Amino acid sequence: MTSESPTLLVLAAGMGARYGGLKQLEAVGPNGETLMDYAIYDAVRAGFSRVVFLIRRDIAEVFETQIGSRYAGRVEVSYAYQELDDLPEGFAVPEERERPWGTGHATWAAREVVGDSPFAVINADDFYGAETFSRLSESLVESDGGDVSGKLSCSMAGFRLSETLSEHGNVSRGVCTTTDGFLNTVSEWTGIGRGSEGTVSGISSEGQRRALTGEETASMNVWGFPAGVFPFLEKSFVSFLNEVGDVTKDEYYLPAAVDEWIRQDLASVRVRPTPCRWMGVTYKEDKPRVIEALAALVSEGAYPAKLWG
Repeated sequence: MTSESPTLLVLAAGMGARYGGLKQLEAVGPNGETLMDYAIYDAVRAGFSRVVFLIRRDIAEVFETQIGSRYAGRVEVSYAYQELDDLPEGFAVPEERERPWGTGHATWAAREVVGDSPFAVINADDFYGAETFSRLSESLVESDGGDVSGKLSCSMAGFRLSETLSEHGNVSRGVCTTTDGFLNTVSEWTGIGRGSEGTVSGISSEGQRRALTGEETASMNVWGFPAGVFPFLEKSFVSFLNEVGDVTKDEYYLPAAVDEWIRQDLASVRVRPTPCRWMGVTYKEDKPRVIEALAALVSEGAYPAKLWG
């Protein structure tokens, strides 16, 4: 696999707990398209030639039948699986553990299927916009071969925080700080939402509710990585497992791993601001707005009425 044809890794193992179902399969386009369909359509247009779906084995049949089959002949499709017992050597699943290990583990779980290709990571249930993928593709080509300083050369699509909120409830986001176009920190904030007067606030990684401007750069888990990232992911996962507090629910998050690499001067992450408006279905009440917005994009000519026609 060359830098001209990067791989798209789609994290699709999760069930939408707040949404109440397998929202990756929700139809939002005029001909039954899912948000993932639009993401993959945009990625193929931007030069991605292979898609790896990271899923759970128990949803494999319905996923491959309803989702994977529609890309046959359009892009190479592979599958990887997130499994609780897929752990670094020397570790075993604690008896109390039932939930998945998080997005960092999900990305690492695709290591053998992704192989030696540079790749981008996205969530399965978000709409990112065409330009997001063209910028990711450019970043992967530019970073092929690594940073001149010897550090891992990565990239991230940055969204304006105010453009990623839901009108129907609070959300969790990676809130970022940057300098000269490079990521300094990314920390997980929860409970982010608008107040009655339009003000924005959230609960910081320290557990305190704080005011936000809405102009902050938000990470929506859209990353570009070189092929050499998997040993870094494994090392950070080992550190997580050695230090985990609550073995029943603590998760190894991909943004936390990247933040750690930056602090340890192991990686540089170029932030690619995207003018595209993010859309997602965090809550069932978000769905009508997303359907309306996609219909408008189709009427404007941004997408064909039948995406895979």
